[in-house]
Amino acid sequence: MNFLVVDDMDNMRRSIRAMLQIINYGKKIYEAPNGQVAWEILGKYGESIDFIISECAMPVMSGTELLHRIRLDKKLRNIPFLMITAEANMGVVAEAAEYDVDGYLTKPFVTASLEHKIKELLHKVFHPDPYIIHLRASRTFEEKGDLKKAIDEAQKALKNNPRSSRPYRELGRLFFKDGKKNESLVFFKKAIKINRLDVSSFHFLGRIYYRRKQLDKAVYYFSKAMQISPRDSKRALKFARLLLQEDKKTEASNVLRLLLKQNRYDSIILDQVASLAFDHSLHNLAIKCLESMLKNDPDSPVLHKKLGIMLEKKGFYHKAVTHLEQAVEKGDEDGINLFLSLARAYLHLKRIILAEKWAGQARRLAPDNAEVKRIMDACL
Repeated sequence: MNFLVVDDMDNMRRSIRAMLQIINYGKKIYEAPNGQVAWEILGKYGESIDFIISECAMPVMSGTELLHRIRLDKKLRNIPFLMITAEANMGVVAEAAEYDVDGYLTKPFVTASLEHKIKELLHKVFHPDPYIIHLRASRTFEEKGDLKKAIDEAQKALKNNPRSSRPYRELGRLFFKDGKKNESLVFFKKAIKINRLDVSSFHFLGRIYYRRKQLDKAVYYFSKAMQISPRDSKRALKFARLLLQEDKKTEASNVLRLLLKQNRYDSIILDQVASLAFDHSLHNLAIKCLESMLKNDPDSPVLHKKLGIMLEKKGFYHKAVTHLEQAVEKGDEDGINLFLSLARAYLHLKRIILAEKWAGQARRLAPDNAEVKRIMDACL
């Protein structure tokens, strides 16, 4: 077989390669330092790769994100995937299980453990349980647009293995897709009764109750999903928006801080959290995000403006004027809010001439603005 070994630690990749050689596995062994490089390798050689061994926590792209992409790809999705974890905590296990990981191995491990786990997964591949065969058939019919047959196959999977939450979850998802929310609710609730870590089912229950405008129940189920697997950024952002809609700013801020902790180097997540925090006056959180973003993009007038406005609102006037004037210097075109923040900050610093200057700039854009008039009167 051909193996793909993914780990950000060079010595770990070498160790796994050596173990595979000892047990005489691996016609060819590809290596990748993160999920992104592994995905590129799969793009070139995917059809010849028979087995993937991947670390869970890696920079650039994690093992679970790589697994998720593989499961969405028709050509790659049945490749056995062995997840390596430093610790098999609840969040890691639930997140990987959500994307149908084949197995786990916890560091440190020895050659015999790796050999046993590979043989175990290969046995599952060549001798799949009947319920797995039906679930695969269900997926094929779903992709062809035949939901009736997809549901029929998922029900056959359930009859073959009623002790697994997965057939219940799939039936819940298929009925949800078919617009049958009552049936969907029943199956998702059965899934979480069997498996209290079935994060997808908790998430879908949150979505259903949200659409029904039963926001207390929606918050409850989204909260459960977040407690189990806090790494899912889309889920966290949806949950935070729901909490903000309910005017639960403290709870929303906690969710967003947890999201930042899990994605502190992801500029896209930083931008999304900063925008959400900025729009809902979560000033401290917005400031933290914007400062991190400016380290990567110090010439952005928009970031300087947003950070300056937030700092002015929090009363950090010296820092505020520095960033606001940087925004002006770098060509920000949204003048009125920028000029008003500058005028207010300089007024608080008792630098009347500069406060009057920026209030005058704002007045040229909005001569009847009440805040402009208030600042100009205060400068007299």
